[in-house]
Amino acid sequence: MESMTKKKLIAGNWKMNGSVEANDALVRTVIGGLQGATCTVAVCVPAPYLAQLQMLRHGSALELGAQDVSRHEQGAYTGEVSATMLKDFGVRYAIVGHSERRQYHGEDDQLVADKAKAALAHGITPIVCVGETLAEREAGHTEEVVRRQLATVIHTNGHCITEIVVAYEPVWAIGTGKTATPEQAQQVHAVLRAQLKAATPQADRVCILYGGSMNAANAASLLAQPDIDGGLIGGASLKAPDFLQIIAAAR
Repeated sequence: MESMTKKKLIAGNWKMNGSVEANDALVRTVIGGLQGATCTVAVCVPAPYLAQLQMLRHGSALELGAQDVSRHEQGAYTGEVSATMLKDFGVRYAIVGHSERRQYHGEDDQLVADKAKAALAHGITPIVCVGETLAEREAGHTEEVVRRQLATVIHTNGHCITEIVVAYEPVWAIGTGKTATPEQAQQVHAVLRAQLKAATPQADRVCILYGGSMNAANAASLLAQPDIDGGLIGGASLKAPDFLQIIAAAR
């Protein structure tokens, strides 16, 4: 698939939000607004709601995603959810290495790479998150940090790297209302694209999403950048009008 014909991907990350009642209203409204959408649209929901979402999205263009996946296949891993289990619910995407998992759960680069490998082994596309903190950006280490995070994933997954999605999420822009300028975001996306191209001749197949406070107001300018192939949307994905406006901007 060439980059000029590659569909953009807009993936909502609900984080730890939702209720059976609220989910029903939100998802029905989103599905109702997807007619004419030219991008791929997914929502990554808390594990308890996967069954509900599997039913709600049935017959629609909305894809289902999980917010995490275990590196393990099965066994004595209380609280973990395996890729096999996710597959049972029609999950197509799984976020791995979100900055909140790295920060609050101590996930390192190798664990993230192993989770990506577990997802790929079961036909689930991992959305691999990379990004720098404010301190790392101010110290001039942005490129070094994101390249290190992605390098471990490339090393662990080899030729399968063409099947992943990468999400650049500057940690300083998540939930803060701060957003990287389109130029700042594009600069990092170009670094990631070059790194992927060094690893595989099919690097243009890989979607690189922007994931730092993309919203209805800034989506079009971010998505216009040559190496921004979509968005990993946090808070705005919980508001149907905002989410649909972002989807409409992903031409």
